[in-house]
This record gives sequence, C-alpha cells and structure tokens, in this order.
Amino acid sequence: MKAPDGPGIAVIVSTYERPDALHAVLRSLAEQTYRRFEIVVADDGSGPDTRELVARHAEKSGLDLRHVRQEDRGYRLAGIRNMAAAATEQPYLVFLDGDCLVRPDYLERHARLAEPRHFVHGSRVRLDPGLSRSAIAREQAAIEGWSAARWLGEWLRGRTDRFTPLLRLPLGPLRRTSPRRWRGVKGCNLAVWRSDFLAVNGFDEGFEGWGFEDNDLVVRLLRHGVRRKEGRYAVPVLHLWHKSRPPDPAGRERFERRLRSDTVRAERGIDSYE
Repeated sequence: MKAPDGPGIAVIVSTYERPDALHAVLRSLAEQTYRRFEIVVADDGSGPDTRELVARHAEKSGLDLRHVRQEDRGYRLAGIRNMAAAATEQPYLVFLDGDCLVRPDYLERHARLAEPRHFVHGSRVRLDPGLSRSAIAREQAAIEGWSAARWLGEWLRGRTDRFTPLLRLPLGPLRRTSPRRWRGVKGCNLAVWRSDFLAVNGFDEGFEGWGFEDNDLVVRLLRHGVRRKEGRYAVPVLHLWHKSRPPDPAGRERFERRLRSDTVRAERGIDSYE
C-alpha cells in the first residue's frame, strides 16, 4: 500500500538517563515507512551518554534528529516537552516516551489519522522485564515486526499485559465516539496539531513531579474546541518495563483545581521559549 501524503511530523521523544531504551526507540523510528518526519529528543537532564547516543544515531541512521536538553532539577517533563516543541516548525506533533518502541507503520498510520481540530490518543502494551531486555538487545528478530499470532503467544505466556491493542481494526466513525473525554489519555503516545498546541500554550510547567501534565493538556485542548480521536487498533506502542512510581500529590491537587476552573492557556508554557 502506498504511504499517504500527510503532514510533516515532529516526533518528540522524552527521555531521562535511559540511553539503552532510547537507542531501541530511535532504531524503531529509523525503520518507519512514512518519511516526512523529524525527531526531537526531549532530554530532562541526562548525562553525556544520551548526548553521545543521539549524535551517533544522527550520523549513522540518516535521521533528521536533534537533541534538546534542560538542566537536571528533578522531574520536569512538561518543560522539556515544551522546549522540544518550540525547536520544531513541523505542523504535527507526536509525543512519544523514550521507552516506547513503535512498529514500522506507526507514523504512516498517525498520518492517516491526522484530522484538523482533533488530537489522537494511542494505546500501549507493556512488556515484562525479560521481553524488554530482549527487545533492547535484539537477541532475536525485532519485536516491532512480530505478527499478531506471535504477540498472542507472548501474552498467553504472561510476557505482556495486553494483546488486543496490537490488532489492526478499521474503526471508522467509532474513533470519534468520545470526542470530549479526557480520561485515559497518556502523553507517551499522543498526537496533536502544533497550532492547537500553541493555542493552549503547550504543557503547563507548573506540573513538576510525575503525573497529570498530560491530563491537564488534554482538558485545555478540549476547552479550546479540539476533539479526541481514538488511535486504538492503529498506533499502539510497545512500552519497555520500568519500575512504577507514585503520582505526585501536588500535581494531583493542581489538576483537581484545573478541573474546577475554565482555564484554556497554561500559565507558564511554550511561550517561555519563543
């Protein structure tokens, strides 16, 4: 099938001190069938290993790749994502975590789903520690190219938390059944038009510590009139294992205040980098 004509995409890959996972993610992006994209690595304060890794990929892979870093002053994901978004002029932004591998047609399918005044939320499949190590090392054929039958087998063996997101289903109008729903959206696999992102002033950098900055962005996008479009059964990511962390209580409180307000634009957002 011929790849679609579609928007120029900036894939914003957030990372912090995990160059082995970032290497695997960049490797999967190098194999995309859709080529109208660039990558901005949004680095929340990693050491020199990450900078050197990005430089090697830029030299050897032929990817349009840049590295944007902020000082390590704790978890400030909102800030580094804004900085990365300010560093690109591509019209369509795909936010991806630096421990989420993508299949070869990931960006092609995102390009097909892109629609004015909509953001697209994709699903994820979590891998267990052993499968994650194998994926990073590529001890066997790249998992990004595995068949549905192979993934079913891995799920039955308990090596993934889910299987169904990896199915390919043409949902059509069912992708718009919850246009105003913010719950369930994760920033590890989220696409939005840059113009809409700028209109709400990007992520709110008042969110520091883990959690809620992506929920807050989506709430403000919805208030601006942008609608949700489901990317399930089209653009899943393969989430490498890592230890979970509890959500930040201050972030939870800030988000609950946001729900009680009518705020659209972030108080401290991407305009800091203009």
